[in-house]
Amino acid sequence: MSWVAWLLALGAGACALLMGAAIQRGATCTVAAVNELIDQRRATRLRSLLEASCWVAGGLLMLRALPLPAPMLPAPYALSGWTVLGAALLGLGAYVNQACVFGAIARLGNGEWAYLATPLGFYLGCLSVGPLFAGARPQPLPPGSPLWAAPLALGTAFVVFVLWRLARAWPQRAAPARHWWTPHVATVSIGLAFLALLLLEGAWAYTDALAELARGMAMQHGLRLALFGCLLGGAVWGGRRAGLWRARPLRPADLLRCLGGGLLMGWGSLLIPGGNDGLILLGLPLLWPYAWVAFATMCLVIAVAHSATRIAVRRFAEV
Repeated sequence: MSWVAWLLALGAGACALLMGAAIQRGATCTVAAVNELIDQRRATRLRSLLEASCWVAGGLLMLRALPLPAPMLPAPYALSGWTVLGAALLGLGAYVNQACVFGAIARLGNGEWAYLATPLGFYLGCLSVGPLFAGARPQPLPPGSPLWAAPLALGTAFVVFVLWRLARAWPQRAAPARHWWTPHVATVSIGLAFLALLLLEGAWAYTDALAELARGMAMQHGLRLALFGCLLGGAVWGGRRAGLWRARPLRPADLLRCLGGGLLMGWGSLLIPGGNDGLILLGLPLLWPYAWVAFATMCLVIAVAHSATRIAVRRFAEV
């Protein structure tokens, strides 16, 4: 391995560490975002998720205007009934797990060890999806994105947006870290760290690393699994820095819930294909229709499950 490859690997690891720390602080859990929308009639978390997507999209537009090698991007997929079924399973699994794949990392960083069962369940779901859904064959499309057809004015608008964001943050430059490291800043950092990872390692999401491991590709993609370890390490570090770390006792019920939620999310991510981390940070920015439909379906299923649970609890309390 050459020194250039080592430098690239170290840079990718640093980006994964930053992403893990930012996930701990940022408003990145889709389950929490949907619950906030229903319970508090607020879309703060959902806007943060979509803004992270916007930063990736704007960054890709800027990169295309520079004399740099184009990042390696996976192919999009055709929209089908399997996409919708997979998104429904992904949403149901996230609700059962009480956290999406982003949120599970944050909960682990808080010391909630039951969420170690989530990636294990996800891995088992990737292993078993073939026999259970034998007819599922997501159809890849030719590489490309509607984003590349965007007019130059859109890139200019993104530059103006970045300058506006920097101007708003400038008065807080001398404030203590706890004041400027807000959930919004952390969520934007996730988008920027993912963009940097895209240049250094290609499209990467920890759910993809687990899916590759399930397909026996760990030896070819050892770095991608190492990035998963960096992501977890960043979340633990971020949890300690934020004062959120508190080791919780392991309870069998929590382990089974997280294992089952991870299993459902593993099935769903391969049927779509893509976990909600890849959908938010890659599919939505690249304007792939299947990703937008999948993310919307996932949010709808979480909303229905949350509302149904709330109604059932209220009626049970009235009995």
